[in-house]
Amino acid sequence: MLTNIIDHRSRPYRWAAISAIIEATSHDNSVADADQAMPGENDVVYDEMAEGTVAEAIAWASEFPGMTTLYLYDAGQGIA
Repeated sequence: MLTNIIDHRSRPYRWAAISAIIEATSHDNSVADADQAMPGENDVVYDEMAEGTVAEAIAWASEFPGMTTLYLYDAGQGIA
């Protein structure tokens, strides 16, 4: 379940080719002023999408059963 989106793109109007990462939303609990998410047994630790559109990244992140935060990056950035 997609819970939050964090946009790290320096080119925010580029939507056709981006990179994306998802992590469990509970990983964000330590960030100042963050809403708190209860860790769950369906939490994904980490996954990445090397290239896709913004719409594809949102659909992909929405497929996971646990609460997920989607991080958007410029194409080729943000992933190892």
